[in-house]
Amino acid sequence: MANGPTEEATHQENVFVSPGGHQSQARVFNYSDLPNKTPLHLSPPTWARMNRLCPCAPETLKGQALFWVLPDLSLSLPYSFSFAESPRTADCRLLNSNKFTLIKDNAFLGLPQLQYLFIENNDIQALSRHTFRGLKTLTHLSLANNNLKSLPRDVFKPLTLLSDLDLRGNPFNCDCEVKWLVEWMRGTNSTVPTSVCSGPAKYKSQKIRDLPLKDFDCITTDLLVYQTLPFQSVSVEPFLYSSDLYVAFAQPSTSSCVILKWDYVERKLRDFDKIPARSAIYCKPLVVESQLFVVVAQLFGGSNIHRWDNNVDKFIKMQDIDPRKTRKPNDVEAFSIDGDWYFVIADSSKAGSTSLYRWNQNGFYSHQTLHPWHRDTDVEFVAADDTPKLIISSSSQAPVIYEWSRSQKQFALQGEVAEMMDVQTVKHFRQKKESYLCLGRYIGDSKVVKWEGLRFTEMQTLASRGAMALQPFLVGSRRYMALGSDFSYTHLYLWDAEQQKFVKVQDLGVQAPRAFSLVTVGGSDLVLVPSFKGDTLVYKHMVVDLSS
Repeated sequence: MANGPTEEATHQENVFVSPGGHQSQARVFNYSDLPNKTPLHLSPPTWARMNRLCPCAPETLKGQALFWVLPDLSLSLPYSFSFAESPRTADCRLLNSNKFTLIKDNAFLGLPQLQYLFIENNDIQALSRHTFRGLKTLTHLSLANNNLKSLPRDVFKPLTLLSDLDLRGNPFNCDCEVKWLVEWMRGTNSTVPTSVCSGPAKYKSQKIRDLPLKDFDCITTDLLVYQTLPFQSVSVEPFLYSSDLYVAFAQPSTSSCVILKWDYVERKLRDFDKIPARSAIYCKPLVVESQLFVVVAQLFGGSNIHRWDNNVDKFIKMQDIDPRKTRKPNDVEAFSIDGDWYFVIADSSKAGSTSLYRWNQNGFYSHQTLHPWHRDTDVEFVAADDTPKLIISSSSQAPVIYEWSRSQKQFALQGEVAEMMDVQTVKHFRQKKESYLCLGRYIGDSKVVKWEGLRFTEMQTLASRGAMALQPFLVGSRRYMALGSDFSYTHLYLWDAEQQKFVKVQDLGVQAPRAFSLVTVGGSDLVLVPSFKGDTLVYKHMVVDLSS
């Protein structure tokens, strides 16, 4: 029988595995740590197996880097063993038939000259991304017959001289985490024997190298809380002024309209100014002819308009809004038509009316009474098809549609969205060349309908008890819709072009949301969500590649 190592093997190896079995544990240590330098004896069949796997013959053991963790080896010692030697002479390692489940980062960092590494017939379930860091001379690697279902991306990147890789006998789950491996196998010059998938069912027993890359849908998205604003609010309006980003929030609990400014250094919103507003329900900023105005809609005490005064760096009240028309405002929309600026206030009182105001160089003045005494809840401006329209929802009748008459410079009633009573919010979006309306209801189901002239085709019904906010928005090429409720989670949906409907992708834990507003700043897409019952939240849209 061949003898084990001598006391010449005194160089400490890198510790990379933790205890794993009864007496086939694998802990790397210095040979000098063995009690009484106990000799370890190997049988001839063991040498034969090593000769077959490595170009390291037994007679060359002295001074060479040869490490065994061998099957069926019974020792009286409470641990297994290693042959430790100078890293400068390392060329071969075998780690076979043990209980390893994980090999961590930098496991072989002390062996820069290692050429052959065989880690076979173990229970390895995971490798760390930097497991093989430092193995610049490794040419042969075997991970055969382990329990690997995936591999971290670029785990083989340090192995610049790798010529042979064996991954056979592993139960690879061929999902997005394997996509990069398919690409790597097709592009590498290394010899890789055929490895197959164990799952999912549609890929079972298929060759990994031959998997169709187009079938991997590995990009997903997420909204994550980016900033928490410690106040309640009921409306949100981002706007640009003098090349800076600002956001206006209506805060009835603090009797104010709060204006925050984006800090480009700290990359967050910070305090800027406040406008006193005893019962603010909506704060709508407008920038007209380089002047900044804020329409302050209040439930009590009358609504008014403030102007930013650069001389004193504060907002100054400039005019009141007729309280006989606007008694209980619920929403404000601002827009430009043919160079003229307007805003419209939806009024939800029995005695008031939704009214249109126009800028005329000195102020905003009443231009048209649109929809009296119908308890309107929301108004949406639509500039599609070169003919501006207004859609007004109401708690007393179906939503109505007005169309702009350029000859009269007024809106004319065009029709209604039939059989949709008690609509709380109405929003519009376009998908390719088609127009759609999202109709949110506090009691009853919300709906998505296709809008074709005066014909409305129901596309989708959404359970929405307690819904007070519904908003479609576009991030890149992805069309989302957020549906908020006072009684449950906010649901985030993503438009599925094939099914022609929204599919739920996420629940958001925001309490009683009142709006959703998208703003893009500094390369980030942020969704601002005012809350009537809790903190106002800023979410960041994240794109996640599951194949990374």
